[in-house]
Amino acid sequence: MTSTPPRRRRRPRLGWLLSVLALVVVFGLGVAVGEALHDNPGAGGAQTIVRTLSPLTVAPISTQSDTTTKP
Repeated sequence: MTSTPPRRRRRPRLGWLLSVLALVVVFGLGVAVGEALHDNPGAGGAQTIVRTLSPLTVAPISTQSDTTTKP
């Protein structure tokens, strides 16, 4: 009595193929992000705004002192 060896499943090949496909997609996304960063390297830097303030008019200080005498 001879028995035939069981056939191997082809599922591992499908898993391997999906893994390679996922790596290719991740690599492609990495290249796309790298190119996008290369095209627009900065946000433009800091912007300084200079604004001149004009002084307000101030009423003169009274030179008289308010002294009250206590009875």
